Amino acid sequence: MKKFFVSIGLILLLGLIFTAVKYNFHSTGEKTQNEVVFWTLQMSDFSEYINGVIKEFEAQNPDIKIKWIDVPFSEGEKRTLASVLSDNPPDLINLNPDFSAILAQKGALYEIDENSTGQFVPQIIETLKYNGKLYSIPWYATSAVTIYNKKLFNKAGLQVPETYTQMSNIAKQIKEKTNAYIWLPNISENDTMLRILNKYGVNSAENINSTKSVEVFNFFKTLYINDLIPKESITQTHREALEKYMAENIALFQAGANFLNMIKENAPSTYTNTDVSVQLTGDLGQYDFSLMNFIIPLKAKHKQEALKFALFLTNEKNQLELAKLTNIIAVNKSSLQNDFYTKYDNSDLMAKARVISAKQLKKIQPALKSERNQKEINTLINSAVQEILLNKQKTPSVLDRVSKDWKLLNSGSRTRQKQASQTS
Repeated sequence: MKKFFVSIGLILLLGLIFTAVKYNFHSTGEKTQNEVVFWTLQMSDFSEYINGVIKEFEAQNPDIKIKWIDVPFSEGEKRTLASVLSDNPPDLINLNPDFSAILAQKGALYEIDENSTGQFVPQIIETLKYNGKLYSIPWYATSAVTIYNKKLFNKAGLQVPETYTQMSNIAKQIKEKTNAYIWLPNISENDTMLRILNKYGVNSAENINSTKSVEVFNFFKTLYINDLIPKESITQTHREALEKYMAENIALFQAGANFLNMIKENAPSTYTNTDVSVQLTGDLGQYDFSLMNFIIPLKAKHKQEALKFALFLTNEKNQLELAKLTNIIAVNKSSLQNDFYTKYDNSDLMAKARVISAKQLKKIQPALKSERNQKEINTLINSAVQEILLNKQKTPSVLDRVSKDWKLLNSGSRTRQKQASQTS
């Protein structure tokens, strides 16, 4: 009888052990289920910072594990598209707004409650909306400043311009008195011309052939024909413009503050003569900017945890820490009120550029909105720039054709979108 009770006791004990092991297995499973897969674009140089943020977040949220994967910039869009179409995408992905908008148009993104975005600059949140809805969270911004050669402007007895009109008005004097061009605008690179047009309220297929648009294109045509901007303006990129600036062949250059370091390292004598001012503006007086953001795929398994981590990454403390490492512009309202973005010493050119850039974020509306066929639209505009500046056809006729082709692109896009929705 005693042996019988001992056997029963052993069975019960083994049962309890099995239950405990089973419970621990499921507990571990639950932690794995809360693993947020987080992708960035070429941020491995800042791994110490990102790993530090992850460690702090996990300490505050023991039920959430962050798995960070850094993706090469050149592969970001391709990998993201493949992942969001799969049944197992990452939970949080770092992208640019243009490609994010394309994914939103495809219905591939999770809609974010705007009430959760109170920590951000409101104007930036507005620029990220698609059809009035929010599908991404901003991470950081850049806003170009005017980098200019003080020696050349002093030699010409001129002030640095703040608008395109002012720039045009002094272009001839700069050329005559310094033998340098005022600027190399690289107006057929990517969406450069579209961004300039947007500063004049020209930003659609419907108004690309408007009187104002013709005026803007002819503005650059006049500068080009009169040899007041380099002939290479219709083919060369901002990198080549930077080289001309460092060689003191152009008087000003529009770029992010990070280009100051390149000038300092590669052309120290030019850097000595360099100062910064606000970005050139058009009729509307707003400034241009660029942004990087986060998206959460619709099929992500941990949407709320991903959003929580994205908001933690972009809180005041973490934004300032990243900014001090990279010189980016924070998108967190409280961060932008810090002395880092409001004060500078006149001897610190990088700090001055950073303060100017941060102030420009207060006036960025209307921002240029990306369209589904953005690359094709860029090609239409850039071909038109070259055709008009080379005086191959009258500006109105070129822009009438661009307007028709742009509308055809939009029409084809809507047809494909309708067909896709019917088959899905």
